[in-house]
Parts: sequence; structure tokens; C-alpha cells
Amino acid sequence: MALEQKADLTDRHHRTINYLRLSVTDRCNLRCVYCMPDEGMTFIPHREILTYEEMLHLVELCVANGIRKIRLTGGEPLVRRGIISFIDRLNRIENLKEITLTTNGVLLKEFARDLRKYGICRINVSMDTLKPEKFNAVTRRPFFEKVWEGIEEAESVGMAPIKLNVVAMKGFNDDEILDFARLTYRKPYHVRFIEMMPIGAADARMKGFISSGEILERISTLGPVRRVESESMAGPAEMYILEGARGRIGLIGALSHHFCETCNRLRLTADGQLRGCLFSDRETDLKTPLREGREDPYLSALIRDAILNKPRGHDLDLNNPRKCVRPMSRIGG
Repeated sequence: MALEQKADLTDRHHRTINYLRLSVTDRCNLRCVYCMPDEGMTFIPHREILTYEEMLHLVELCVANGIRKIRLTGGEPLVRRGIISFIDRLNRIENLKEITLTTNGVLLKEFARDLRKYGICRINVSMDTLKPEKFNAVTRRPFFEKVWEGIEEAESVGMAPIKLNVVAMKGFNDDEILDFARLTYRKPYHVRFIEMMPIGAADARMKGFISSGEILERISTLGPVRRVESESMAGPAEMYILEGARGRIGLIGALSHHFCETCNRLRLTADGQLRGCLFSDRETDLKTPLREGREDPYLSALIRDAILNKPRGHDLDLNNPRKCVRPMSRIGG
């Protein structure tokens, strides 16, 4: 039976909250230097991870409370068994308008066709460098060619847009900014440059910070750049296009250009904690009452409370970058 549909909900700061980032696992098949250590990573015990049935139930409640878009994240979502069947079932939820996925691309070639078949039309792929030796260094795994084969397969099965997420790091990949930008001339990809944020291991590398403004200045040396409107229910990227390009360029300036006033997102961690902000350690435990058998009106009230009390902003400051307690892999990318 379909749940009663409520009007879209807004928080105390008059933002409509319609986008949920759902982490299906904290496991990953890479060990990126800004995310987790190469060895000794402690993962959430399997019994503490939400089952797919539990996730579907909570998503239905979130949709009944105004969520219209889901982004599946991890860890690496494609490492979890049964992910395709789960996506198929997600797509059957009434009033859920869009499901997208963020992946590191390692398993994308294997899964691209089924992802497209069962409703994933657009994907984000983490890709910090176009050079194999740098890729191996930042991910600590030799999968560069495998990832690019996955991106090409996703393009061949009709996924669009394919978004490449590039964490910009001075002294590591800032010499590739123009190469990434040039990629949009020949490919319809959206290349999105993300400012480094103090999450997990990244806080020790903030000396490599490069601002979105500086990135835009460099890209502007290639030719005229114009701002374009973001899509409905889009994330925080400011979108640009180079004259004559097939693709687009996105800038996500979490530190230099706070986008909190337009943030429309919640995050549900793989172990059932609902978060209003990546950098706020306030969490609403949905797993415990769900497993205790609490009824849907009680769970919906928790979701509405999390929406209502979503923080005004992340309060990050470039000169004093605090970090959240949970590592990124446990929150969801």
C-alpha cells in the first residue's frame, strides 16, 4: 500500500529538502589517500548495516516526506551484493523522480548496462587525475584503465550526463586542470572540480587546497566561459561551459563559496543515521526504532524533525578547518 504523500517539507531556513544521499555500504575497493588508510581500516560490522529491505522502507518514508531524488553512495556502492536488484526496487517507489549513483568506476564496465536497464541514467565517477601513475598513487590501486573502460561503457549504453568528480589538490593534480577542462570539448562529460574539504585523512592535506575561483581563472585561459543554469534538484555545483564545448564544467566551492543557503540534501548512512549536513555530527538514529518495530508515524516524525532542524550552514572556515568525527566512507560520499 502506498504511503500517504505529504507536501514538500522545508526546514527552519525555508529550504525545500528533496534530495537524499543514501550510503549502501562503507566498504570500498580503493584506498584514496584523502579518504581512508591503506591498511587497518575498521569497517562497520555487517549486522549494523541496514538491510536492503530496511533501506527501502526508510526511503519510502522519506519520499512520503518530500524526497524526490536519491543518490546512491558508499564507500563504493557497486561492491555491495544485490545492488542491481535493490535499484530495480527503488525505481518502483511512487513519487521518487530520480535515482543516481556515485562510483569510483572500478566495477562500472561490469555493471553499466544493468544500471542503465534498471533506471540509472546518470552517474558521478570519482576521477582525480588523467595520468595512470598519479591515479595509482592517490588510490593506492592500479585500476586506471579499468575505470576509463567503465566510463566509456557507461557512455556507450546511453548514460548522460556522466560527471567526473575531481578533488583539486595543489601540487598533485592542479597541473591537469586544463587537461580536464579540454576534455569537455570532445566529450559530453560534466567535469566537476571539488575543493578539498577537511574530512577523514584530508584534513592533514589542506595545505594542498586550491579554490574554485582560482580553478575558474585557469580554465578561462582556454577561451570564453559562461555560467549556465543548474538542473532541477541539482547539487551544489556552479555550472559553466567553454565556448564550443560538448560538456560542462562544475565548481564545488564548499570552503571558498558556501552554498549552504541553497542546500536541499539529507544523508542516510549505511548504518541508519540520518544527517542534515555533511559537517554536522548531529545524527538521527532511524535504525534502532525501525528494528524495534516502531510504527511509520513515529519514524516519519523523526525524519520531519531532521528536516526541520537541518543546520543553517556547515560553519567551515578555510583558516580554521574543523573536521567531522566520522570518516567520509562512513557518512557516504
